[in-house]
Amino acid sequence: MKIKIADIVINLYFLIVCLLIAMPFVLVIAISLSSENSLHQFGYQFLPKEWSLEAYRIVFEKPEPLLRGYGVTIAITVIGTVLSLFMTALMAYPISRSDFRYQRPLTFYVFFTMLFNGGLIPFYILMTQYLHLKNTLAALIIPAVMSPFNIMIMKGFLDKISREIIESAKVDGAKEYRIFFTIILPLSTPALATLGLFIAFGYWNEWFNALLFIDNDKYVPLQLLLVRILSQAEFLANSPMAEVADKLKFAQFPTLTVRMAMAIVASGPMLVIFPFFQKYFVKGLTVGSLKG
Repeated sequence: MKIKIADIVINLYFLIVCLLIAMPFVLVIAISLSSENSLHQFGYQFLPKEWSLEAYRIVFEKPEPLLRGYGVTIAITVIGTVLSLFMTALMAYPISRSDFRYQRPLTFYVFFTMLFNGGLIPFYILMTQYLHLKNTLAALIIPAVMSPFNIMIMKGFLDKISREIIESAKVDGAKEYRIFFTIILPLSTPALATLGLFIAFGYWNEWFNALLFIDNDKYVPLQLLLVRILSQAEFLANSPMAEVADKLKFAQFPTLTVRMAMAIVASGPMLVIFPFFQKYFVKGLTVGSLKG
């Protein structure tokens, strides 16, 4: 009886936690489906007083900035995630090998960069003056390709792979590159899937590097477009989306609902993708972090 009561309490606790996590997102959806006047009169409510699709009509009536932002974000997410996973595994594998001569110095080097960095100004000078990456997609991809934290997580997973497998492959004549591509990478699927989703989230939500290095609207990612809309109401009035509201005065422009509609549109794809990778989370992280 005590076990059943404990199970009920635990399930009830996690149910409440899940509801608290979901409530802000539900509120954002409700706001995006409300009329601007009802928000000013009654405030934010989970059940709108006046339903309206005006915000979505304005967002999708002139979809060029939105589609362009989607294209840039999808491109940097796909390219960046694949490149980052490959480079992370390529760096984590040698420092996970106890027979590698420079294992400890390289591991310390990776760990050291988790604690200290050059700062924002040297980073900006390096990207713009030396690498000449301003107003390029590479400026949004390269800074996040190698993450020390991801490397250490991947190293922890690779440490659990039996050395006997590698030795057996060597006896059969396999070289290091073949061992890495045909044995190590396939065995690392749970860790790669877990890190891949984290990396993809990072690239999808990228906006700060775009704020620093992107001046050309052609390369503005979706999240920077969202940040501009959230932070500046004037941007809405001067953007192509405002043209569809030509009958509205600037003071009547539905800024609150359009902001929330853009937030829903920007986060939608990741909400769809996340459940398909959820099963890899526990396996990938626990195997990569526990001894045994």
